[in-house]
Amino acid sequence: MPRLLADLTPLRTGPFRSLWVGTTLGGLGAALGYTAVALQAYDLTGSSAAVGLVGLAGLLPLVVMGLYGGTLADAHDRRTVALLAGVALFAASAGLAVQAWLEVGSLPLLLVLVAVQSGAFGLSSPARSAMVPRLLDHALLPAANALNGATASLVTIVGPLLAGLLVARYGVAPVLALDAALLLAALATLARLPALPPLEAPSHRAGLPALAAGVRLLRGWPTVRMTFVLDVVAMVTCFPRALFPAIGLVVLGGGAETAGALLAAFAAGSLAASVLSGGLGRVHRHGRAIAFAIAAWGACISAFGLVLLLAPDPATAPGGAAPSGPAPWASPWLWAALVTLAAAGAADAVSAVYRQSVLQSAAPDGSRGLLAGVFIVVVAGGPRLGEAVSGVLAARVGEAVVPLVGGVVCIALVAALVARHRPFWRYDARHPVP
Repeated sequence: MPRLLADLTPLRTGPFRSLWVGTTLGGLGAALGYTAVALQAYDLTGSSAAVGLVGLAGLLPLVVMGLYGGTLADAHDRRTVALLAGVALFAASAGLAVQAWLEVGSLPLLLVLVAVQSGAFGLSSPARSAMVPRLLDHALLPAANALNGATASLVTIVGPLLAGLLVARYGVAPVLALDAALLLAALATLARLPALPPLEAPSHRAGLPALAAGVRLLRGWPTVRMTFVLDVVAMVTCFPRALFPAIGLVVLGGGAETAGALLAAFAAGSLAASVLSGGLGRVHRHGRAIAFAIAAWGACISAFGLVLLLAPDPATAPGGAAPSGPAPWASPWLWAALVTLAAAGAADAVSAVYRQSVLQSAAPDGSRGLLAGVFIVVVAGGPRLGEAVSGVLAARVGEAVVPLVGGVVCIALVAALVARHRPFWRYDARHPVP
């Protein structure tokens, strides 16, 4: 059993431990802050569309500044880049807390501060990611990424729940102030890191024009390129999150409570995989591991669609629940749906560990920041594109058919891509090549 549990060896290295603690604190603050801002937006307008604008306001700054921040991380000291971006992130979070305390009540101001906050996060994240292979031996990268995945999953579960309880009792302003305080503590952990200047001259100049250089690099790096392509395939073909509200209303019953349970199942599965990640570091064929993990993701999402297709009408089924009532916890169909989504979350977590490990070990130091920025764009943009695709298709063929067919398409595309790119299938982490 100890060999199955997460490998804590990376935490014995002081600088990585500081970075991990800071990332955890910042992640918890972000989860608290996002939930509080969403609740404030709804309180100001009474509109779910306004809540959707909160996420949309942060998407473009995250993409643009994530790419720009990657080029800065390759050209300058990565600790300095992360610290300066962290200061901007703290300032935006403090601004959100101040406007809530003063009860300004302006949705446009709220959206502007969210956009600044997302842009600052985009600047900081590539530098943080590019630090990891400088702080640890490459053999420890899977364990380190699994630890980061575990904390990310945990704050995804705990943060919104805690924010809801605190907002209900104390209001939005104290929760946003707590977000700012946690970010300040995260900045203190960054300040403890050693200087991390570039080891080699970057292959590109800092700035958005360097994106063309990034495209040229990916053309010549088939292994790294395939990690991005396969993740996009997984998200676009079968990412069913946009279907959860409708599934709660018309397929399984239980409305918002069922939708929330389906969302939590993803994170719970990811957390379980991260906690039981002790064996991931003993796998050297990372290309095969990524392919199998994404194929498993597709199979689980397809199984989720099959459960939805077979589930009886909640209005007539024993143990069913009305859309406005509680989730039908006695229904085996709901539990089957939760199990399939938890398994999908676990497969996605394993895929993420190996994809990040390939990116951090195979790419040369002078390009890691830029590629980390591309990674952020893929991770942020892929699910949103997948939500749009699944939402449009569900309106035509129904909520059950989309994940059922999408999972099969995902598996077929993964098999075809891997068969065409054999070097990716043979990739060995002991001899990393981009």
